[in-house]
Amino acid sequence: MATKTPKEIKDRLLKLRETIEHHRYLYHVLDRQEMPEAALDSLKHELMELERQYPETVTPDSPTQRVAGKPLPEFRKVRHKVAQWSFNDAFSPAEMRDFDARVKRMLRAHGKGEPTYVVEHKIDGLKVVLEYERGYLKSAATRGDGVTGEDVTENVKTIESIPLRLRESADVIVEGEVWMRKSVLARLNEERKRQGLEEFANPRNVAAGSIRQLDPKVAASRRLESYIYDISGGAAPVPPRQFEELVRLGEFGFKVNPHFAHCATIEDVIGYWEEWKKRMPNEDYLADGIVVKVDEREYQDALGYTGKAPRWGVAFKFPAEQVTTVVEDIVFQVGRTGVVTPVAHLRPVLVAGSTVSRATLHNEDEIRRLDVRVGDTVILQKAGDVIPDIVSVVKEMRTGKEKPFRWPKRVPACGGDGEIERIPGEAAWRCVDKDSFSVLRRKFYHFVSKHALDIERLGPKIVDQLLDEKLITSFDDIFSLKRGDLLELPRFAEKSVDNLIESIKNAKQTTLQRVIVSLSIPQVGEETAEDLAERFSSMDELMRANFDELERIDGIGPVVGRSIVDWFADNDNRELVYRLLSHLSLQKTQKRDASARSLSGTTFVLTGTLSSMSRDEAKANIKSRGGDVSESVSKKTSYVVAGESAGSKLDKAQKLGVTILNEKEFLALLK
Repeated sequence: MATKTPKEIKDRLLKLRETIEHHRYLYHVLDRQEMPEAALDSLKHELMELERQYPETVTPDSPTQRVAGKPLPEFRKVRHKVAQWSFNDAFSPAEMRDFDARVKRMLRAHGKGEPTYVVEHKIDGLKVVLEYERGYLKSAATRGDGVTGEDVTENVKTIESIPLRLRESADVIVEGEVWMRKSVLARLNEERKRQGLEEFANPRNVAAGSIRQLDPKVAASRRLESYIYDISGGAAPVPPRQFEELVRLGEFGFKVNPHFAHCATIEDVIGYWEEWKKRMPNEDYLADGIVVKVDEREYQDALGYTGKAPRWGVAFKFPAEQVTTVVEDIVFQVGRTGVVTPVAHLRPVLVAGSTVSRATLHNEDEIRRLDVRVGDTVILQKAGDVIPDIVSVVKEMRTGKEKPFRWPKRVPACGGDGEIERIPGEAAWRCVDKDSFSVLRRKFYHFVSKHALDIERLGPKIVDQLLDEKLITSFDDIFSLKRGDLLELPRFAEKSVDNLIESIKNAKQTTLQRVIVSLSIPQVGEETAEDLAERFSSMDELMRANFDELERIDGIGPVVGRSIVDWFADNDNRELVYRLLSHLSLQKTQKRDASARSLSGTTFVLTGTLSSMSRDEAKANIKSRGGDVSESVSKKTSYVVAGESAGSKLDKAQKLGVTILNEKEFLALLK
């Protein structure tokens, strides 16, 4: 005969469940924490022990039911009570205006008024359909083919933000998205790396894979989240507006993405999209666009559905970062140091908000690794500050007409006979004639650029004119240009000549760092130039430095040190520097007193675009506070600042467990 549960035990169980549920809701739905995690775990443990002693007291909504026991042999197929639709996609403001015009035209035909819209984030996760009876979770299913899904109830129960019992009794079917935080994925991958396991590619794949695990304990260990966005069926009344429906879901106790908004016009919708296109990388979840719905449910009913999608809604996608296109040709570009870079000419394609028709193939080894051929269909990506890059070849698209690429022995752009050579110890090739006209031209472009001598009004087109007219053949010639020389050139009026002469004059007041950058010394960029300018008081002192002295400087390794020594060992280079310095007045380098600044001892890596400042301004802010800026992520990196469309540096930071700051956090740190 079953033992009757004492009243004090029943009361204690009730209080435990109510308290645990209250704090679950605060933490997992409202993102607030009022009780330490260890204390809450202690309450859960007590509840589990009492239910083990008094199994007749276990209820379907008890917190102990979130982690089920035995793995399932297989998933049961379930037929949805409410058909599951997919939204059509839009990719541009013009397409959204077309959508708006179409909606208004159809509503006028039904005698309806002007629509307004509700916008929500299109969470990149796995869609689930949840059914509640009298407020209790009855079942959870995947979308499947829209008609039939898989029963994943036991796994969904492990997601703390999904209530096992609603905050009121109701029969309702709701839809939402299961997802994983980017930060959780980073920690999960770090653990898998330590175990020698393959790392997961992205949060969406992990979320989908976790929900489809036959063992619910696996799903429980993945710390999944949810956002619920639609009441699609059941006896519970549905509010007359989409905005009110989202509010109602929150009243039921579901976690609703907080960034939904009401928009009076389609231009307001486009403005919301533009804003979140910039802000989304700072969120800890993935969203590939926004969902736009007509707010008025009466209007939704009038508009109805096509064969596969609602007419009253659309998914307005953010610019894609990966697309496919076709390689139409492979040509060579010669850089300022004579390095020869293969460049793919592509069928123009829109990627990450801009049209791309070229992408670097980096070097011979990369072409071989990709096995890329002229005529191939390729996957192209572009993210943040990363230039367009070919990720892989879609080999299934080959027809047999593609042309394998053969690395040449000569490149006409190198001048002379065009001979090229592979740089010892590197994957790169370079012109044998390092003084070819093509190389010289690019060196001049760099010399006058913003990051070097910063000579305003002296852009590539004017440099080309000056080179073609042989008015300049060496960097120092720029500072000897006369007004009369320039007035002889086509399209040069007196005012433009005077402005250019003034810009050249202003550029004579410069810094040692800028001069070092301007010289196009192989392996020496802005960060290395700054390190050198801090270490050496003059160009003479730098030119006298030996390999050992250079290698001892933090941030300068043997490859960079050897490159600097070899460059200054060339008499022509030394003569160029002396001639150049005869025209310039170098300001004293300001030493960074790191010990007196808030960011001393820290190293930052910047990736993506910041809305509040340029990349150069961000670097200056860090350095003025004693911090350092590096171009690559390593275990020594203190922080990675991730702006809009952050690139591969963010991925590496997550793998290494480096602290990642969004723009708001970065600005707070600067303050």
